[in-house]
Amino acid sequence: MQINSVEEPLIAIRVSQYPTDKKCEFLLLGRSNVGKSSFINTLIERKNFARTSSKPGKTQTLNFYLVNENFYLVDVPGYGYASVSKETQKKFGIMIEDYLKNRPNLKHVFLLIDYRHKPTEDDLLMYNFLKYYNLNITAVATKYDKITKNNRLKQDKLIKETLKLNEEENFIPWSTITKKGRNEVLEIIESYL
Repeated sequence: MQINSVEEPLIAIRVSQYPTDKKCEFLLLGRSNVGKSSFINTLIERKNFARTSSKPGKTQTLNFYLVNENFYLVDVPGYGYASVSKETQKKFGIMIEDYLKNRPNLKHVFLLIDYRHKPTEDDLLMYNFLKYYNLNITAVATKYDKITKNNRLKQDKLIKETLKLNEEENFIPWSTITKKGRNEVLEIIESYL
């Protein structure tokens, strides 16, 4: 798939603000600082289109990026240790749950996890939460290039066992540096269009 156009995101915090054009949507979820903005920039082949930040918790809305005038990438607030209050984190949770419950055009979820570490309790909770809603999920392991070749098999096994992934469930190692995983993610998106 060739990425020809990407529009500045439509920003929403409630259902009434979502796009109304019924295009396919692909949700990007992950802990704060897992690299969602870098993932988006690599996927759409644009530098700094999605703003990256060293400070976790930058995204505080649902951001709908219209790609090729054909589908949306939906970026939501990261979960985990973001330096926002418990009350704000609760609002984020409600906002994300509202989206999951009220969005028939949501086709697939890409759950981003940090390849360097064992999936956190939050990662596991989110994965099980998505499965509860019977959503199509792919675990995308970001920062793949930060682990040495000798340790990658061990890391693959650790992530798959922690999330209890079976053979049919997608797991894609991802690198923003080498673009590893990009074609696989685009193929999943394309399969719905």
